[in-house]
Amino acid sequence: MTQRFSFSLKATDGAARTGVIDTPRGTIRTPTFMPVGTAATVKAMLPESVAATGADILLGNTYHLMLRPGAERIARLGGLHRFMNWDKPILTDSGGFQVMSLADLRKLTEDGVTFRSHIDGSKHMLSPETSMQIQRLLGSDIVMCFDECPALPATEATVAESMRLSMRWAQRSRDAFGDRPGHALFGIQQGGVTEALRGESAEALKAIGFDGYAIGGLAVGEGQEAMFGVLDYAPGMLPEDKPRYLMGVGKPDDIVGAVKRGVDMMDCVLPSRSGRTGQGWTRRGQINIKNARHADDPRPLDADCTCPACRSYSRAYLHHVFRAGEMISGMLLTWHNLHYFQELMQGMRDAIAAGAFATWEAEFHRQRALGDIEPI
Repeated sequence: MTQRFSFSLKATDGAARTGVIDTPRGTIRTPTFMPVGTAATVKAMLPESVAATGADILLGNTYHLMLRPGAERIARLGGLHRFMNWDKPILTDSGGFQVMSLADLRKLTEDGVTFRSHIDGSKHMLSPETSMQIQRLLGSDIVMCFDECPALPATEATVAESMRLSMRWAQRSRDAFGDRPGHALFGIQQGGVTEALRGESAEALKAIGFDGYAIGGLAVGEGQEAMFGVLDYAPGMLPEDKPRYLMGVGKPDDIVGAVKRGVDMMDCVLPSRSGRTGQGWTRRGQINIKNARHADDPRPLDADCTCPACRSYSRAYLHHVFRAGEMISGMLLTWHNLHYFQELMQGMRDAIAAGAFATWEAEFHRQRALGDIEPI
């Protein structure tokens, strides 16, 4: 790979931005939503089906892949792209968030985190250096710094100590990553919901220098109001000419609010997890296909949706196959949800380019307020 990673801003509308990220494996249109392929698969979906929804990039998980099947094995088999049959860009998270969630199964030091596998109890160590090595073996196009993310609520002193450790790890990640043309390394801003700590973190990251910048430590229990409060200032602390990635978000109204405040990239397991549990996301909000009211309903989830679930199947059928425990239920609902999320992103890209984001946003909220009781 000789082409370098680059980001071009195409238009702004207020704080909202649209642009493109160019990589050797393809172009990523921003704002973008990344479906999550935790274990080298977006659950219930074929890779070509995920691409058909409009996804430009997937997210893989360093923690899960290092444990099973192992980064070395994936490297021997040609890297993550070939292994999972996805030829577009892949971003891998560093494993820090998953290790954080292990709680009593981990031990944190300046060097890194020692933890026991949730699969078999085996002992492992993740550090900035090993995280970079694993992500290199996977062949990730966008690599995330190794960081520590405390769950909220937490004391300001705890958040400050954690953020400063993450900044030291960011420098070590940068050093271990080296110069890899065609691949990018993103730093991760931390600081909880405290503006001064967010500012300190942003300055430390800019001094190190990264290809993109993530806003970490949100969607971890603080609630939407507090999250938006941070997003009112945090994106503006990061370089304007680099992509801004809000990690682990989220619901459609979270996504719209984040884009409104200057975020370019997002990821979440919600579309696929919801699909497997009988939840469909539409312009009118969330539909629980388990509910008895759908049992005799011949309508699609959304009459204006062009996904396979809405083109060819009724709510009555989706209700039936979910109740019967058939795999096709999760497949169709996941496909619909991913399609809806990508359609949401395209709508925002078009609105920003046209200078009409406020009008688009007002219609988005109007549709959701109608609810799903009346026919779509």
